[in-house]
Amino acid sequence: MGSSEDDKVVAVIMVGGPTKGTRFRPLSLNIPKPLFPLGGQPMVHHPISACKRIPNLAQIYLVGFYEEREFALYVSSISNELRIPVRYLREDKPHGSAGALYNFRDLIMEDNPSHIFLLNCDVCCSFPLPEMLDAHRNYGGMGTILVIKVSAESASQFGELVADPDTNELLHYTEKPETFVSDLINCGVYVFTPDIFNAIQGVSSQRKDRENLRRVSSFEALQSATRNLTTDFVRLDQDILSPLAGKKQLYTYETMDFWEQIKTPGMSLKCSGLYLAQFRLTSPNLLASGDGTKNATIIGDVYVHPSAKIHPTAKIGPNVSISANARIGAGVRLISCIILDGVEIMENAVVTNAIVGWKSSIGRWSRVQAEGDFNAKLGITILGEAVGVEDEVVVTNSIVLPNKTLNVSVHQEIIL
Repeated sequence: MGSSEDDKVVAVIMVGGPTKGTRFRPLSLNIPKPLFPLGGQPMVHHPISACKRIPNLAQIYLVGFYEEREFALYVSSISNELRIPVRYLREDKPHGSAGALYNFRDLIMEDNPSHIFLLNCDVCCSFPLPEMLDAHRNYGGMGTILVIKVSAESASQFGELVADPDTNELLHYTEKPETFVSDLINCGVYVFTPDIFNAIQGVSSQRKDRENLRRVSSFEALQSATRNLTTDFVRLDQDILSPLAGKKQLYTYETMDFWEQIKTPGMSLKCSGLYLAQFRLTSPNLLASGDGTKNATIIGDVYVHPSAKIHPTAKIGPNVSISANARIGAGVRLISCIILDGVEIMENAVVTNAIVGWKSSIGRWSRVQAEGDFNAKLGITILGEAVGVEDEVVVTNSIVLPNKTLNVSVHQEIIL
């Protein structure tokens, strides 16, 4: 497809819905997961601001199942801030990621774009989108997938793929295989030409034909994997990527930067740190500084909201994000933690490897801590909204649900 430099581009970011964020509890009890702050910015802000770097970007669409009112305020403020139209589109029912794209095809094609980016909100990476677009134009196929090399042990948790080492063509794709296929995995970031809509329509038509066939034969009984899928539910990985692999339609672009999936609160703390480290390169103005004279001592990458109040004798960092209206007392030590809006941490308390929920309070000489295994269920400590930790209480490797007060120390507990 011939492309001029003036061709318009649109981006679609999948944000999921309330039923999808269950592994993110208790944090998703208060706020849609895509709006949870990482590095002081909502999770979805990172892919959105990466889209801003795409030349000739006309529009960004957020697609999900959340009520529109939950995103209205954010969408309006981010559109004004970036001066790019951002719009939230609510799905009436699950269509799969490819099906959702097709469902809103008329809106997506409104600006007659030459290319469509598709991103997943719960992916944490540097989003090298302009570079991907350049590579994609050179390949000349229908789509390009962002990929990364990972260890052979962890590869099977993701979509594994085989690419031609010379042309980068996608030769084989399999979702979460039982045996090792490749150490190259799908990052959940794509760029397509509008031909993707024909491919998705093709899958729907095949399903309709099969349904008609099933009425007159038992053929479909053999096709158990797709038997229960409706014609408008189309998965990108199994229904589009796998069948089109090896047909000179799809190509890969490998990132050498960081990449993680944000499925759990533990991973959100790790990813907050990755984004803070990236700010050092892309937005150093967002990072705090201080040497303990007039301001608190800052070590490493730290974000502090302008409305937060921190005592000059506190010591903060590395990997700390402090949200609006938080109050941090004298002698407090914060390491690897997310402190949410309206939290109060009193004198000489220590918080390490933890997320402290909205309006919670931590008493004098208390410790809220964990070992920092981001993948383990109790690898970080999480305090839900409005949790009170009284003076001289130690909370270790625990999850505390909202509105609880702790006056005794707890270790490896989930407090309901």
